Amino acid sequence: MSDIELQWRVEEACHNAWPSPRQMLLDGWILRFSGGITRRTNTVNPLRGERAAATRIIPAAAKLYTSLGRPLIFRLPDMASEIDAELEARGFEFSSDVTTLIADFSTLPGEPADVELSHAADEAWLRAFREGGVHTDESMAVYLRMLQTIVPPQRFASIRRDGRVCAHAYGVIHDGLLVVESVATVPDQRRQGMGNAVVAALMHWAAGEGAEAACLQVVTDNLPARALYERLGFTRDLYHYHYRSAP
Repeated sequence: MSDIELQWRVEEACHNAWPSPRQMLLDGWILRFSGGITRRTNTVNPLRGERAAATRIIPAAAKLYTSLGRPLIFRLPDMASEIDAELEARGFEFSSDVTTLIADFSTLPGEPADVELSHAADEAWLRAFREGGVHTDESMAVYLRMLQTIVPPQRFASIRRDGRVCAHAYGVIHDGLLVVESVATVPDQRRQGMGNAVVAALMHWAAGEGAEAACLQVVTDNLPARALYERLGFTRDLYHYHYRSAP
């Protein structure tokens, strides 16, 4: 499989692992309108194949996002960034270079013993997710709708202490790939290897289901997170993406 084929395969899997409950297709682009604070599900994203040129998609997308009172943001992966120069010329601001990492399952990390895997996120899992970030009631409602929209096989991993979820992540299998999402440890329990453990547990689950590799996306300059993932075998930098926000 060529790099470009794998890149689009991973891109598709990542879309399906973090879906938008509200979206539409337009001339080779997918426009996502989930609401909340997550840019991935509130942006214009390229699809594989032929796509409308900048002169068509930029004004068309602007009209739709404006009609909904939403900011216009494009998400551009390396293999489909042909309109980046035009967006820059129009004053769209660059932000957040993100790296897509992949780990094959030829060698797996040790399987942890104290990680629970479930089919859905319970209240304790969601409480820990909220504790680990800046989330309003509205953004949590959007996140929950997103989780409920996921179709492929999924598992929610957690480490619990006295009934409290101290570390969490979830994984989705699509087309032989495990996509790892929402990896976090609550602030007062960090630096104990829990983040490593929940990801490793998902990798073992996916390998048992026949998946051949895992992928995830991380902000490029988040060096602590990248070091954690490298220890788990995520050593291949497959492609990057970035955002362009309308002025």
